[in-house]
Amino acid sequence: MALPKRRQTKTRGRKRRTHWVLTAPTLVACDHCSEKKRAHRVCPYCGYYQGREVMAVESL
Repeated sequence: MALPKRRQTKTRGRKRRTHWVLTAPTLVACDHCSEKKRAHRVCPYCGYYQGREVMAVESL
């Protein structure tokens, strides 16, 4: 099995890991109830998608 000839520096490893970033999901306002929801998904609050009711949601 191949082994590295020399140990990599801390800087080199950190440079490689600079792209390991979590991004928050993009939220948009629902056209029907104006709550925040993920884009291109059914609204979990009112059950509407593209102006029509897709699923029934129980009111709390």
